[in-house]
Amino acid sequence: MMSVPAALIMNVVSSFLCRRLDVSCYRLCTRMSSTSHEIQSKFEEVRGNKFHYQETGQGDHVVILLPGALGTNKSGMHHQMEKFNKEKFHLIGIDPTGYGKSRPPERDFPLDYYHRDADDAAGLMAALGHNKYSVLGWSDGGVTATILAANYQESIRRVVLWGSNAYYTEKDIDRYEKTRDITKWSEKMREPMVAEYGKELFQKMWSAWVDAVVRFVEEKRGDLCIAECRLIDKPTLILHGDKDSMVHLEHPVFFQQNIRGSRLVRFPDGKHNIHMRYAEEFNRHVEGFLNEHD
Repeated sequence: MMSVPAALIMNVVSSFLCRRLDVSCYRLCTRMSSTSHEIQSKFEEVRGNKFHYQETGQGDHVVILLPGALGTNKSGMHHQMEKFNKEKFHLIGIDPTGYGKSRPPERDFPLDYYHRDADDAAGLMAALGHNKYSVLGWSDGGVTATILAANYQESIRRVVLWGSNAYYTEKDIDRYEKTRDITKWSEKMREPMVAEYGKELFQKMWSAWVDAVVRFVEEKRGDLCIAECRLIDKPTLILHGDKDSMVHLEHPVFFQQNIRGSRLVRFPDGKHNIHMRYAEEFNRHVEGFLNEHD
């Protein structure tokens, strides 16, 4: 019987094991990549409250997304969470305190609630170990994003705002009073909120939000974040739908005129939800802006 040299046997075994190891590593890397591209729901303790957020992507550029009034990340930012480049961006979308799954506590609307939301967002990012990130804010989230960018400038890379205000006017009160009765909303806009909160709680929360708008005008001359606009020194992109019935064109123009070096992109046929209705174009503008050199 012919003997097989020990060295040959070792080479064969070694080659076999290496191939098996390569396959295992490939499968592991594939699973890790797949997991990093999934949208995962998580919780974190922030300033004494249990805070819900969603996370996806493995890029070096960390981005926090702030939804509008009563909104959640799932209902308000899914087009961005799903479609942004996951290799370049690491996305963290939040349910602000009292919204969505960040309950309890019950949501309230004192005159400092935008500042409270900004402190919560900064607290979450610090708890997660992110000390440098960009911020995207829609509608109410845009006010919060403005305050966050002004008060935590050392943490901010870039700012994106849309459908937002730095102040309220009497005309804004008229616009929002027309929305107070949720039965007059379109089914498309109403049902996600009803699904999240139930009809009774949604009506209660929305009425409380409209009441807060009135108080801002009566007690603070409408000021939400006027001074903060002028403190921002980070690159800022403002987007606006010209047919937005909730936010008049004067508001994004004010942002552009008062945030140094900011630019404004307008969607001629866009309404309040340009990031949903024109998601592909919107994402292209925002990703391009975020990818610019700081």
